[in-house]
Amino acid sequence: MQRGPSTHLHHLVLWLLFARAAADLPMCKESDYHFEYTECDVLGSRWRVAVPNKADTCTGLPDPVKGTQCTFSCSEGEFLDMQSQQCQKCAAGTYSLGTGVAFDEWDSLPSGFISHGVTTDDWDAHKNCFNSTWTPKGDFIASNTDECTGTLIYAVSLKKPGTVSFEYFYPDSSIYFEFYVQNDQCQSTDSESRWMKVTESSFSKYKVELSSGNNVLYWKTTAYTLQGGAVKPVLLKNIAISGVAYTSECFHCKPGSYSAKQGSAHCMPCPADTFSNKGATVCHQCEPEKYAEAASGICKTRPPCTNSDYFYTHTPCNSEGTTQLMYKWIEPKICSETVEGAVKLPASGEKQTCPPCNPGFSVSNSSSCEPCEKGFYSNGTDCTMCPVGTEPVVGFEYKWWNTMPSNMKSSIFRREFGESEHSTAWEVAGEYVYTAPGDQDTDYLMLMLNVPGYSLPQSMAQDSDRTELSRITFVFKTSCTADCNFFFLAGYNQWNNDVVEHWRGSNSRQSYSYLVQSNSTTSFTWTFQRTNELNAERKYSSDSAKIFSIHITNVQGGVASQCRRCALTSTAADSACVPCPPRHYLVSGTGVCRSCPPNTFISTDQTTGEAGCVQCGPNTQRNQAHTACLSDCTLDVQTRGGALLHYNFSPLSNVTGFHSSLRFTSKGRRYFHSFNVALCGKEGRVPAACADNVTESGKEVKGYVCQSTVVPSEIRSQSVVSTQPFIIGDSLIGVTTEETLSGISSPKLLFPSKSSLPDIIFYYKSSETTQACKQGRTATIRLRCDPTETTKDHVTLPRNCSEGTCDGCTFHFLWQSQHACPLCTKNHYREIVSACIQGIQRTTYVWQQPLQCFGGESLPAQKVSACVTLDFWLKFGVSTGTIAAVLLISISCYFWKKTRKLQYKYSKLMMNSGGKECELPTADSCAIMEGEDAEDELMDLTKKSFFTKIKTFSRERTSDGFDSVPLKSSSHLQREEEDSDEA
Repeated sequence: MQRGPSTHLHHLVLWLLFARAAADLPMCKESDYHFEYTECDVLGSRWRVAVPNKADTCTGLPDPVKGTQCTFSCSEGEFLDMQSQQCQKCAAGTYSLGTGVAFDEWDSLPSGFISHGVTTDDWDAHKNCFNSTWTPKGDFIASNTDECTGTLIYAVSLKKPGTVSFEYFYPDSSIYFEFYVQNDQCQSTDSESRWMKVTESSFSKYKVELSSGNNVLYWKTTAYTLQGGAVKPVLLKNIAISGVAYTSECFHCKPGSYSAKQGSAHCMPCPADTFSNKGATVCHQCEPEKYAEAASGICKTRPPCTNSDYFYTHTPCNSEGTTQLMYKWIEPKICSETVEGAVKLPASGEKQTCPPCNPGFSVSNSSSCEPCEKGFYSNGTDCTMCPVGTEPVVGFEYKWWNTMPSNMKSSIFRREFGESEHSTAWEVAGEYVYTAPGDQDTDYLMLMLNVPGYSLPQSMAQDSDRTELSRITFVFKTSCTADCNFFFLAGYNQWNNDVVEHWRGSNSRQSYSYLVQSNSTTSFTWTFQRTNELNAERKYSSDSAKIFSIHITNVQGGVASQCRRCALTSTAADSACVPCPPRHYLVSGTGVCRSCPPNTFISTDQTTGEAGCVQCGPNTQRNQAHTACLSDCTLDVQTRGGALLHYNFSPLSNVTGFHSSLRFTSKGRRYFHSFNVALCGKEGRVPAACADNVTESGKEVKGYVCQSTVVPSEIRSQSVVSTQPFIIGDSLIGVTTEETLSGISSPKLLFPSKSSLPDIIFYYKSSETTQACKQGRTATIRLRCDPTETTKDHVTLPRNCSEGTCDGCTFHFLWQSQHACPLCTKNHYREIVSACIQGIQRTTYVWQQPLQCFGGESLPAQKVSACVTLDFWLKFGVSTGTIAAVLLISISCYFWKKTRKLQYKYSKLMMNSGGKECELPTADSCAIMEGEDAEDELMDLTKKSFFTKIKTFSRERTSDGFDSVPLKSSSHLQREEEDSDEA
């Protein structure tokens, strides 16, 4: 494209103006610019260019020159001098990683880091989360503890594959903490590897491989304060990134550290009672009246010594059976004995009688306690062999504390600096072990017990399904003037464990028992913290926790404090113990195996450990191992009216999940409680399970009913986050229509009903006890018939207890379903017969209303039958009546004629009698002449009218009531008739 003269003139004017402006600027000095490398080309080459620190401040920048190859790097303790493009050693007081960068000082947010807070819920987008960021705290950076998502971001471009490593402290599972990397193709770390391990008592190290190119690092936290308590933040420190190929500068040592020589790859911490400033080459000693902890940048004035600055302990027993009471200063000692008002250390050396050895141990020649050999037991004095027909009950029982047991140790953890230099946190005191005063009241004072594993007694090993693996029981007491916390944790090592129970404030002497359910649970920790209050140094030193005894059963390599009888073979008196047969239990103190009566199961008392038989609840049957009672999901109920209802809950037996209504924390974060239920089932049923998908431990509980807390969120790229699972019911108590069973109540007022059908109630109980639920948790599931309900998981919670429970221990649920109805029978439907139409009659069957059954017998199909209509019967009746009337008239006429004939014959006989009474005339002939009847009849009918005949008949009636009939001869009668004719 060609330009005109005006265009060239315009460019010339601009160039002249720029040249004039540049001529007015001073020449650039080395402090006005810095060097950078351009991006590498396809050949792996690059250029070094000068970039001004501020625009338009100077002129005359150096020309670009050929740079080093892209694969060039410096070693640890070196940096790249961009002027000479050569590696140089770091000066004393500084350090470098060579091919990486490190961030170990957090007085402010280092350059390149970005932190911001957002809300993860679209519905609450108006929430102000701008201040929910990561906060530098000097030696570390702390996460936010509110319900916003705080994100720490760092972007780095690597010239070659490298790594990122950091140390983190993640003590609270109420915070969801994830770390992931996104590369220049926007590919993120696999969601499974984002999860950070919960670290209760120490900083953990984490390392991830990085690919060359651009990488964006994300640290993200979100807190969920479901219980309204304080949340401990996540802490980060010592972030190091390698693979940047070079560093153009060395980093100064942070206060409290130093590097004495050139070319240092890292700085050394200052010892206790010394300090250093930033970039120090040596540590300086504190003045005599001052002190400093290790890696400290300042010295502090020593406070006067108090009773909280020392503790007491006991020496090991000597050959005389005595121990000495010793007083020691807390190390490192920071107090001064010379300041006015300071206390002196009490004199040590007071002799006391040694306490007995713990059960399972005996006193050796050196006055130390030695464990009894296998097959022996002891109450703390002498070891005795178990008698024939008994077996040792092995474990560990600590109730005397002259020395710390070999498998126990104590330590102090300070979350700001990790492990403390204190040698011990718990001290032995004869009858108990207690928490000694510490440097800071926020310290975690930990006592750890490690066991190698568990082994069941011989008599129970073959029936391990019905025997508890192990149980740990301890007696403790806490005395506090502040908001102290006492934790009991269990896990598979001292750094990976879960909080089992938590006590706050002062607690009177009490016992707590925990059932060990996994062979991997081999570590137990007791942790005491005096307060969460910041900067509270020795303000509550008198607050303490005491543990009087610890007893754990069935430990591998344990010792025996007693022996128990077990079953013997019948062949030899000196035979070893053998287990009881299946479905039998050992009667305590007898060595006899006994089976339970029908429909009872074997139960072991948690306190005494003795076994016995317990009756199964209503409508349940014991399992094959005789260890529990089950329901086969069928039930027969006799109603008050005498009807027998049959139920089949098999369609509801599969594991069903439901949840409470949406809940909100004190700060508005959404969550809900999720429940899983396995209602009933025979042997091999699938139990309901609730798991934790937040921490690495993945805690899971199984039973009939369980609960977990679910947070709907996109945290960790998960649609929901499940945490805090616990069991509600692991044994079935019974199935009945009664509202109370074995002390468990299910009031009908919680779920009002207008139905005449009774609700079927399943009762469950959990053997797991907590501080809040000392008798364990219980649950009731009320099944209610609803033929219109087609879904199988329509479970509701009480209106006044929207979380399913009002006290946290007793849970109530209402399950409405068509499968909760009794099976249909013939009594549930009726028949309707239609009218006969055109010779066809239909019989239809319909359900009784309201319908209160489901399944069972089906409704019969419609029946069709032939019939006769009303018109046919009407016609038939008229015809029959007509025929009957004609026949009746005919018969009447016939008999009337016969009567007239007889009357005529009688009259004729009387006329021929001659007037003599009581004498009949002699017949003219032996027979009636042929035609005589007809003639007489004809004469009688024709000669007299009907009226005349009636009159005649009436005259012939005499006073005596008999008919008087004149008898005349035929000739005389004929003459009379002729005379009458002539007249």
